Parts: sequence; structure tokens; C-alpha cells
Amino acid sequence: MAVFILQLAMNAAWSPVFFGLRSPASGLAVIIILWVLILVTILEFFKLSKTAGYLLLPYIVWVSFAALLNASIVFIN
Repeated sequence: MAVFILQLAMNAAWSPVFFGLRSPASGLAVIIILWVLILVTILEFFKLSKTAGYLLLPYIVWVSFAALLNASIVFIN
């Protein structure tokens, strides 16, 4: 449960960092940490319930896409 709460906090932190601080580089750092925490959460959830693990797969796909967009902004600027 602790990993789930950590990834939830990182998810909540990304928007203020990226938009509020206007820092795509810091946003990229946050989203990379978020991605790792989501992966750990998925692996932990699979131990408890396969269904719970599978239900988080679209979330990591979406965050992967968002990370790609974030990285593109960093590298273009």
C-alpha cells in the first residue's frame, strides 16, 4: 500500500512541477520516478490479484506516453 500511496503522490506532484514551476526537466524527473513506482505497484498488485495488476496496465501506458511527450519538450527546448 505504501508504494501505491507514493505513486499517487508523485502523480499529484507532476502537474504543479511541470506547469506550476514551468520546469519540463523537473517534470521529466518526476514522471520517471512515477513510472518506476507504477511498475513496482503493478508487480506488487499482481502478487495480490492478477485482475488488480492488469487494471493498472493502461495507467502505465498512459504515463509512458506522457513521459515521451514531456521528454520531447525537454529535448526540443
